[in-house]
Amino acid sequence: FKFMGVNDGLELHHDGDLPARSGLGTSSAFAVGMLHALYALKGQMPSTMQLARDAIHLERDILGENVGNQDQTFAAFGGLNQIDFNPDDSIQVKPLVLKAERIRELEQHLMLMFTGLSRNASDVSAEQVRETPHHKPELSAMCEMVHQAKYLLTSATDIREFGKLLDRSWQIKRRLSTAISTSHIESLYETAIAHGADGGKVLGAGGGGFMLFFARPEVQENIKNALGLLQVPFRFEKSGSQVIYYEPDN
Repeated sequence: FKFMGVNDGLELHHDGDLPARSGLGTSSAFAVGMLHALYALKGQMPSTMQLARDAIHLERDILGENVGNQDQTFAAFGGLNQIDFNPDDSIQVKPLVLKAERIRELEQHLMLMFTGLSRNASDVSAEQVRETPHHKPELSAMCEMVHQAKYLLTSATDIREFGKLLDRSWQIKRRLSTAISTSHIESLYETAIAHGADGGKVLGAGGGGFMLFFARPEVQENIKNALGLLQVPFRFEKSGSQVIYYEPDN
């Protein structure tokens, strides 16, 4: 409120469908949505990029959280994008152009599962930040996988190749910090692979929260039963943060 210059009395209500501290970028989604609402309250409509940058500033600089820039940008823009974070601090959002059939195929192969474990992403990320200088080869390999993933999704390549790439990415990510994975997470991952998953990963900073698995639709029920976890159905959305009701003062 101080950042936005709100000095009058204000009552804020928040409803969430998914638990906090679960690797889904909920804190950034909240920051983006709250800032968007406060801008509207002041009779202003910020650009999507300004909204993303303000949320980044709020979380990283004002609150001092160990977070990146990706969640705020995702929440502000929405859609399926390649997002480049450049050394000069500029951000480029490049939408991926996929046929509707390809998007449905991707959605049908993804399983979002809640481990039941919550954690503070800032705490997990703090160790990863400390370890970053020692893992430049791994980070470079993961960065290169972005281009491979883009090709696999935008071409007519067998969609399962994307799942295999996801597995290779996870094998690298889990080595970046001892806080990213746990024995319980490793057991869940191995179980999913044994029952037909092509790949997967822990979402967000790691240490718990949600896991995403890539698997053929016909084996997903077996995976779900073997894991015994809550599955949350989802679809990709296109719009990002929106003000759904706006009536300025006369």
